[in-house]
Amino acid sequence: MASRQFDYIVVGGGSAGCVVASRLVAEHDARVLLVEAGRRRVSPILAMPAGYMKFLARDTYLTMHHVLPQEQLGGRAPIVPQARVLGGGSAVNAMVYIRGQTDDYDAWDRALGGAGWSYRDLLSHFIRQEGNDHLGAPYHGVSGPLKVSHLGQHCAMSRAFVQAMQEMGVPFTPDFNGAKQNGVGFMQHTIDWTTRRRCSAVDAFLRPVLSHPNLTVLTDATVTRVRLEKARAVGVDLAGAPGWESAFADAEVVLAAGTYMTPKLLMLSGIGPADELSRHGITVSVDLPGVGRNLQDHHEVPIVATTAGDFGYFGQDRGLAMLSSGLQFVLFKSGAVTTTGVEACAFIDPDGGDRPTIQLYCVPTVYLDRDVSGVEPTHGVTMNPCLLRPKARGSVRLASADPAVLPRVDPQFFGHPDDLRLSIAGLRYAREVLATSPVREMVAREIFPGPGTASDADLADHCRRTVKTNYHPVGTCRMGTDEDPHAVVTPDLSVRGIAGLRIVDASIMPTIPSGNTNAPVLAIADKAVDIITGHRGIVRDPAAAPANRISPVPDQVQPS
Repeated sequence: MASRQFDYIVVGGGSAGCVVASRLVAEHDARVLLVEAGRRRVSPILAMPAGYMKFLARDTYLTMHHVLPQEQLGGRAPIVPQARVLGGGSAVNAMVYIRGQTDDYDAWDRALGGAGWSYRDLLSHFIRQEGNDHLGAPYHGVSGPLKVSHLGQHCAMSRAFVQAMQEMGVPFTPDFNGAKQNGVGFMQHTIDWTTRRRCSAVDAFLRPVLSHPNLTVLTDATVTRVRLEKARAVGVDLAGAPGWESAFADAEVVLAAGTYMTPKLLMLSGIGPADELSRHGITVSVDLPGVGRNLQDHHEVPIVATTAGDFGYFGQDRGLAMLSSGLQFVLFKSGAVTTTGVEACAFIDPDGGDRPTIQLYCVPTVYLDRDVSGVEPTHGVTMNPCLLRPKARGSVRLASADPAVLPRVDPQFFGHPDDLRLSIAGLRYAREVLATSPVREMVAREIFPGPGTASDADLADHCRRTVKTNYHPVGTCRMGTDEDPHAVVTPDLSVRGIAGLRIVDASIMPTIPSGNTNAPVLAIADKAVDIITGHRGIVRDPAAAPANRISPVPDQVQPS
C-alpha cells in the first residue's frame, strides 16, 4: 500500500517538473510525488508537428490567465495562456529549440557573483539532455533523451525568406544554438527524427520512469498551499484528488508550477510581500517583496501580406488537403504534417548592433492572435518581430486568498518606451524583407497594417492594438544574492527564509533569455537536480516527517 510520505514533492508536471522528478527517481532512488493540475494525456494529434495548430485557439489544455487592462495599450488586455497538462508547454508548444545567447547567462552569473550560472556552466546540461539528429560537439549532444531535429519540410516562403535576408546582407546561420546566434536560418525543433513526432518532456524524461515504484503522479490535482513548520517546508495541501488532502516530504518540496502559478502558490503559503499577503488576510511567514515581481515575456507584433500563389500553408488544415497530408504522414513520415508551420527566423538588431535584439519569425500564412480582428485568412505571409529582451517589468499578484481563483497578471507590454521603439523598428525591418527578392516576387500586397500606416505614431498604434505574447513568461521568483532585496531564491534555488523549499522553473530567471524558453527551462531543471542532490544522493530529514503523517492512498492514485 502506498503512503502520502515522500522524499520529494514536485509541484507542477511541466518541462521542469518532468526533468526533476525523472532524475530523482531514476538516478537517486528517491520517492517522488509529482503533482500536475492539468490532464494526464493529450490528443494524439499533438504528437504530430503540425497538430498543435489545432489547439491554438482552444482552452482544452490551457489556462487563460486574467490580464489587467494595460493603460499603455489603451486599456487592452492581451490573452496570456499557460499550458495545463502533464508535460506543460513542451506538450502543446511549437517545439522550437532555442537556447538563447551566451551573454544572457553570463550576465546572470556576473550578477550572482560567479555562482555557476554562466553559459559555459549550463552548456553541459544542454548537451547532456540533447539527442540531435545531425549536430554534434562542441555545442550539441547526440545521445540524450530530448530529440532535436530540423523539420520534415520547408515551404517555398520559408526558403525565400532565408534567401531574401541573405540578399540584405544577413549571414546564413546553420545553428542558432552554436557559436553565434546572429543571422537567418531554419529553426531546430524538439521532434524525434525517426518518427517525426513531438518529443515532449514527458516523452523524453518522464515516460521511462512512469512505472517505477518510487514515482507517484497525480494529475487533475491542485496544490493549494505549501505546509510550513518552523520555517521549513514539510509538505503540501491538495485539492481535486479524493483522499489526498495533504502529502509530506522528508527532504524537499520543489516548485515547478511556472512563472504565474509558482508566485501565487508562495503567496498563498504566506511567502511574499507582506502588504500583499495582509491585504488578503494571509498570515505572513516570510516577507519576500520580490515574489511576483520582475515578470518578463517575449512579445511580438505582426505585419501581414497576401501572396500571389500558394507558397505556404493556408488551407492545409482542412478538407481534402488535410486528409491527403495526414495519409502522407502516416505512410511516409513526410509532407505538411511534419512541419510546425514556423520554419525560419532571423536574429537581428534593427539598430545595427552586434547583439540581436529581435527574433524575426516568418509565418507562411496569415496569422493573427485571436483577439485581433479585421483580417480574413488567405494565402499570405506574416512577419512577427519578437522583442528578445524587453526592458519593462510586470507582475503577478493574488486576486483572492481562494486557491481556485487565478492570479492577476500585469505583463506591462510596452511599459518601457524602448520596447515600443524597437518593435516599430522591427516592423520597418520586416517591410524591407517583404520588398526584397525573392520574397518580393511572391508578395501581392501588404494588408495589415497596410502601406498607409507609415509614421512612427501610426505604427505605434498598430503595435498597441496587436501586441501579443510569445508564450515565454519568466522572472517572478528571481534568483539573486543576499544583497538583492527582490531576490526570491538563492543561487542554489532555495527560497530565502524557508528550508526544504526550492524553485526550478522559469520564474527563477533574473532576466529573460534571448530566444524560446523551453530549452533553458529544461537545462535549469537538470542543473537543479545536481544542486539538490549534491551529486551524492538523497538526504532525508528524519525530523521533518513524524509517523502520524503516513496514511493510505486510494487505489486509483497508485504510482503510475
